[in-house]
Amino acid sequence: MTAYVPGITETDLKKIILALQQLAAGRSNAVGSVTLAAGTTATVVADKNCAAGSTPILTPVTAGAAAELGNGTIYVSAVANGSFTLTHASSAVTTRTFLYALLG
Repeated sequence: MTAYVPGITETDLKKIILALQQLAAGRSNAVGSVTLAAGTTATVVADKNCAAGSTPILTPVTAGAAAELGNGTIYVSAVANGSFTLTHASSAVTTRTFLYALLG
């Protein structure tokens, strides 16, 4: 769910109120999905809303992703401006898909 973001010079009060209502309803532009790369132990996720102080929150949406999480073999190993890195087990499985939200 994306949120409307008014420009810095926006003067239309209705647009500003809409943006506030969407934020209060939980909408965010700092969300996405990632499928872990097969045959490697790290997957870099590029996201313009990621910053060095962000916290990526992962939610598995496939059985392969849930198994990876359940095995305890995935973690966020780096966070930088514009991306974060997931370190995980090497697997031939190509269906380890997660949704993520970035906080901060």
